[in-house]
Amino acid sequence: MLEIILLAVALSMDAFAVAIGLGSKHKLKPKKLAIMAAIYFGLFQGVMPLIGYLAGMGVIGWIEAYAKWLAFILLFLVGAKMIYEAFSAGIEDDLQNISHRIMLVLAIATSIDAMAAGFALTVLNINPFIACAIIALITALFSYIGVYVGAKSGAKLESKAELLGGIVLILIGLKIVFM
Repeated sequence: MLEIILLAVALSMDAFAVAIGLGSKHKLKPKKLAIMAAIYFGLFQGVMPLIGYLAGMGVIGWIEAYAKWLAFILLFLVGAKMIYEAFSAGIEDDLQNISHRIMLVLAIATSIDAMAAGFALTVLNINPFIACAIIALITALFSYIGVYVGAKSGAKLESKAELLGGIVLILIGLKIVFM
């Protein structure tokens, strides 16, 4: 269970970072934006790993001998991408008006990585539906809080959240392979 909570926290860091950025740019109505971020990011972060899990289950028979290594490689790549993004400009820098369409695009963009990480669920001994529900809830919570953090502190914490998430994903990948 601890692995799933750590995975959920790590995957939610991308959405958390974007939520901080959104909050820092839209300080006037943080409550509405926080609710939108929680719903969109939580929903997509919960569904995408399930898609990755189901895809992984479809091919697990062919790659069973390499499943741990494949899970590690995917988590490593997602983690490395998050670490890289921690040092580059955020997607939300140019957004002035937040519509449902923009939130949908941001939710998809921040959850694509979760689909790849969902493959790791095939090698963990846990119910994937419970895992995805935990991921969704934690992401929704972090996204909601992220908007308020951004509104209060600006975008200072944005890159640190992505950096932490990337490191945790790589560590989970290493644990899958070596333990």
